[in-house]
Amino acid sequence: MRLVLRYIRPQWKLATLIVVLTAVNAVASLLIPTYAADLIDEAAAGGGFSAMATSCLLMAVASLVASGTAIWSGYAVAKLSARVARDMRDDLYAKSLELSAYDFAQFGLASMTTRTMSDINVIQVALSDFNFMMLPVPFMVGTSLVLSFRISARIGWLLTAAMAVVIVLGVVILTAASPLYRRLQKLLDRIGAVLLENLTGVRVVRAFGREADEEARMDRTFADYATTSIRANRMFANLDGLSYLAINLFIALMLFVSGHYIALGEFQIGGLVALSEYAVMCLFFLMMAQMMIAMLPRALECARRVDEVLACTPSIADPDDPVDMAGAAPLADGEVLRFDNVGFRFPDASEDALSAVSFSCSVGKTTAVIGGTGSGKSTVAMLALRFHDATTGHVLLDGVDVKAMRQADLHRHVAYIQQRAWLFSGTVGENLRHRSDAAGLTELRRALDVSQSAPFVGDIASDPSVLARPVALGGSNFSGGQRQRLSIARALVGPSQLVVFDDSFSALDFATDAALRRALKEEMGDKAVLIVAQRVNTIRHADHIVVLSDGRVAGQGTHDELMDHCDVYREIVASQTRE
Repeated sequence: MRLVLRYIRPQWKLATLIVVLTAVNAVASLLIPTYAADLIDEAAAGGGFSAMATSCLLMAVASLVASGTAIWSGYAVAKLSARVARDMRDDLYAKSLELSAYDFAQFGLASMTTRTMSDINVIQVALSDFNFMMLPVPFMVGTSLVLSFRISARIGWLLTAAMAVVIVLGVVILTAASPLYRRLQKLLDRIGAVLLENLTGVRVVRAFGREADEEARMDRTFADYATTSIRANRMFANLDGLSYLAINLFIALMLFVSGHYIALGEFQIGGLVALSEYAVMCLFFLMMAQMMIAMLPRALECARRVDEVLACTPSIADPDDPVDMAGAAPLADGEVLRFDNVGFRFPDASEDALSAVSFSCSVGKTTAVIGGTGSGKSTVAMLALRFHDATTGHVLLDGVDVKAMRQADLHRHVAYIQQRAWLFSGTVGENLRHRSDAAGLTELRRALDVSQSAPFVGDIASDPSVLARPVALGGSNFSGGQRQRLSIARALVGPSQLVVFDDSFSALDFATDAALRRALKEEMGDKAVLIVAQRVNTIRHADHIVVLSDGRVAGQGTHDELMDHCDVYREIVASQTRE
């Protein structure tokens, strides 16, 4: 609840307007039966036309006020709930960008997607329904009781007792249902994860003939959700039945008592009409509030899950007094990046992923990291970009520890091409300008030429409209090799001191790989290049090669030097030569 209030606070003017409109609407709605009672009593007493006309006019005015405030309040509620959901999604997305790779993994992609979309949508709907179903209740109940006691204290106490019974029933059911809705949200995360696995891995499922097994797994997941949902809904079905029973018993008792006093002449028939209307309207809103109570446990659980992400302290954060990297430049000897006795261990691991790794990257030079599966070579790229923090040692950029600078400054100095090529939905031009919005056609053309993307994208010099070519989500309308080349082109747009290729050539054929490396060698004269690769042919001509084995440096040097003195490197070369 604190989370929602935190987002309502900046919209306090709109929230105040909603409260005022709701209060006016409640009072105006209850004045209608009050004036109707006066009209009936005046007619029964043989009152004049003037008095009856006045009551009718007051009823009309109250009706107009009630209708106008209801319409205005509905518009304001829709605006408030939409703004709260918008701000909440903005903050949740911004927080997801602040989280380290490890922090994000603790929540999981499926859960983060559910929290950003489904959970906030539940909160938005609940906030809207709260304003329509629960906010009017205190005004309606308070005004009804005041007007009821004004007519008859005995009936007022009966109405108070009926309201108390309905409220107690709602609180009891809400307390019992909360754990079930907490479980429902976890099951919803599970459904999202299973669906994501099966939709993205549908070809694997078919290839191994596992359709029946996956269908059974989906059925179990859906059945768990359905069973828990039925239990929760059954509770609120009981609440509805018990509440209707309490309301009908009260109305029957009220009619009996009122009829008795009318017969004694202590009570007028107009008062009975007014009390009946007060009771029906008041108890109707209490029933509406109970419908809201049915949603409340789920909404509170969704708010807790969103707040869990927003309250998460990133394990990797900018320093309080960061080094200004505005005028940063390579060191006098051309060194851009240095790993100084770096060690790294994942938080849940029992062994180091990297241990005592030292090497450097310099301007105009290509440094390569190679090793077998699980050797830690991709972890090197992660540490260079500070997606993880080194456990021991130092990672230095331009002689400054990456922990001492803003992450945004670090990422401006480093261009990164990840192992899994990913393109954003939109156009080719929008993807190429991802690092630099101001990039012109000349720079874009150069990036496409160097990355060997021009043959399938087109010549933008003669036809700039090719930049408007659509790109599907993830770049699925391009082949794997084309996605990798476009990812490389994107990284080449904009200024950078260091370019990191994290196994970014694996989907390229040998001819394209060779042509791309030749073009990069000519293009990267004023930059340092770090290549993480598994193919020897990709890094054979690198100026310096670092060989990793089980997270340790097994050898360093050129290809020829490593062939002479590094057994691990020779084994890698031999295995790929045999292949």
